Amino acid sequence: MIRGPAFGLAALRRSAAIIGLALVLPAAVLGHAVVEPAEAPTGAYQRYVLRVPTEREVPTTRVDIRFPAAVTVVSFAEVPGWELEVMTDSAGRIVGAVWTGILPPRRFVEFPFVAVNPREDVTIAWPVTQTYAGGEVVEWTGPEDSETPASVTRVTAGGGWPASAWLAAAALLLAIVALGLAMRTRSIPSATT
Repeated sequence: MIRGPAFGLAALRRSAAIIGLALVLPAAVLGHAVVEPAEAPTGAYQRYVLRVPTEREVPTTRVDIRFPAAVTVVSFAEVPGWELEVMTDSAGRIVGAVWTGILPPRRFVEFPFVAVNPREDVTIAWPVTQTYAGGEVVEWTGPEDSETPASVTRVTAGGGWPASAWLAAAALLLAIVALGLAMRTRSIPSATT
């Protein structure tokens, strides 16, 4: 009896397909305007990123976000090709931001900013408005189960792992399992004379 690794092409293809699905499906679910991380620690200076894809066949030309009163926004990163207008209230507190530029179809852009999280546990909704060339406006302000949900961040004392870290850990575990299946040995009957 001869034993050897089962490195068949079919096993490798199957493993690659499983890993690919594990990585692509969550990205498809997150196709809307999303603020990351989904979980953050209380009281922290947190780097947030607003990710906006163009989901139409015309470019995105404007992105507006209104900052919840629970967070204090302190700074923004420069985003090449985009103009930033910071909106403040009468006390000088940053209450919103408007980016204008051109984002072609099938592309996304990320707008980083830093905010101070509240000291108590809270769920923050990030209302975003996306404007397309031609004037169509999509308001990402609805509940989680709607077609246009507002992105949500849960601010907690532990902060927890962000969703991206859980996704990476799950993908790594799936890759290890797939590799183990691909490498398992099988028995090959010996030729009899």
